[in-house]
Amino acid sequence: MTFKLILTAALGAFIAQGAAAETLRIATEGAYPPFNFVDESGEVKGFDVEIAKALCAEMKADCEIVTQAWDGIIPGLKAGKYDAIVASMSITDKRKKAVDFTDPYYAAGAALVAPKDSDIAYTPEGLEGKTIGVQRATTYANLVEKKFPGATLKTYDTVENHNLDLQAGRLDGVVAQQMLMHTWLENEGGDSFEFKGEAVKDAEYIGSGAGIAVEKGNTELLDALNAALDTIQQNGTYAAINANYFPFSISAE
Repeated sequence: MTFKLILTAALGAFIAQGAAAETLRIATEGAYPPFNFVDESGEVKGFDVEIAKALCAEMKADCEIVTQAWDGIIPGLKAGKYDAIVASMSITDKRKKAVDFTDPYYAAGAALVAPKDSDIAYTPEGLEGKTIGVQRATTYANLVEKKFPGATLKTYDTVENHNLDLQAGRLDGVVAQQMLMHTWLENEGGDSFEFKGEAVKDAEYIGSGAGIAVEKGNTELLDALNAALDTIQQNGTYAAINANYFPFSISAE
């Protein structure tokens, strides 16, 4: 049986077990634009949300999107508050001990953003003594702590808040997801701030891409999500969603 047929069979098995008649509860953070955010009307939107809805449509399941603060998002899954997490969560060995992941649905590097007139460098020596903002409980916090130990790490509950402190001059720079910061620079911070150096893509620190998390052992849902992900990547749905947010492909394929 080919890989494609295996995935199709997994999706069929999931639907046959009654998932089509049920609601698939998907958690996202709601504070990570353009991947997930709450708009002025209170609706949850973003790349992650559109991917989640496309997967639900492919699986013929109703899709309920709920928001959950980042530092409680895995505990919420383990407590049964929702069925899966689609929230730009990097796949790491540490997280794989707590949850199971689908194949990565996108890949991005960890970028340093700082004032244009700054001579800061994205090296251990260049960040020595610098105050760097990161979102807490993320791979980016792990990256700065382990790869740039001379930096003073300042953690925030959201990327928006560390960007506000960067604009206020309370930080020398921030390290965050490359595509997220690309959007921020285009829409808000580009007059005064810029990328410094090349984005870090070392899987040892930031994982092998963003995956969808499910409770450990939930192989039926995991296989069905992988099948649906494969389908939307092949039929053009993924590319159309990608184009809504980025001028370049972020696919992990």
